[in-house]
Amino acid sequence: QLVESGGGLVQPGGSLRLSCAASGFTFREEDMCWVRQAPGKGFEWVATITSIMTTDYVDSVKGRFTISSDNAKKMLYLRMDSLKTEDTAQYYCVTRAALRTVVAGTNSPLGQGTQVTVGS
Repeated sequence: QLVESGGGLVQPGGSLRLSCAASGFTFREEDMCWVRQAPGKGFEWVATITSIMTTDYVDSVKGRFTISSDNAKKMLYLRMDSLKTEDTAQYYCVTRAALRTVVAGTNSPLGQGTQVTVGS
């Protein structure tokens, strides 16, 4: 199970930290990702953190977003700074194993997601 939280309404240039609580699998052994779905669009990969703590980001968020995890707490985080209106989306955490099918639209994220709205 994956439960996202931390979204909200924020002004352009603002910050948010998203959280994802994991259960039911061996979290420390999984590569984890954040994906997002903007209104009327498909899922977009945002960031990945591997089990050895390497990270990767889509170009549009590099330098603004930071993915991290706490294996002891089984938590995944996404710190988002310098938010832009185009970051408005529903954000989900997924395992890397599920990423391809979620982005392809043939599978749904496990969680309900958390809404991030950037606007004045």
